[in-house]
Amino acid sequence: MITFLEGILEESWPGRLVVNVSGVGYEITVPVFGDEQFGQSGEKIRILTHHHIREQEQTLYGFPDDEARDLFRLLILHVSGIGPKMAMAVLSGMAASDFKESVVKGDATTLAKIRGLGKKTAERIILELGDKVGVKDAWRAQSARATLAPEAAAKNDALLALISLGYKQTDAQKAISQIPTDILKPDEMLRVALRLLQR
Repeated sequence: MITFLEGILEESWPGRLVVNVSGVGYEITVPVFGDEQFGQSGEKIRILTHHHIREQEQTLYGFPDDEARDLFRLLILHVSGIGPKMAMAVLSGMAASDFKESVVKGDATTLAKIRGLGKKTAERIILELGDKVGVKDAWRAQSARATLAPEAAAKNDALLALISLGYKQTDAQKAISQIPTDILKPDEMLRVALRLLQR
């Protein structure tokens, strides 16, 4: 899997970049953001990626940060009928924080305003992400992060990472609760939780 690329931005088009990595040009499909979200042509950039492989094609999808990539992966892995193109439309149509807020509030009307989504798909996203995957509570806690104690915020970050990796919230929560109290950083918590889940 290709998880990130670092190189010179050769071309930048709405929804598509070409990055020169040691003389090899990688075409990357990206959300349509404002100009220069990923940098300017000729600059060295680092872009997070998701390498999507199907029978007939391989596509690299690019993201400016972990939050956008995690949301993309949640959509394509946990919502029936949502593929990479639709997930990119979601990221192009709404900021990740606004999307999460709409899911937490159950606001299908706002989600349905994203081009190509529709009311039924918006309702399915809320049902499958919010109720089946159980990400609602973690997103609610993330939005209230300023009021969380540092340890609780770190645990919530680790929980969100586990959910984005495909674990059910109940299993992820159980693993997080077993982490020793002397482990305080989210990445360390994630490593310990993954070991616990693989037992």
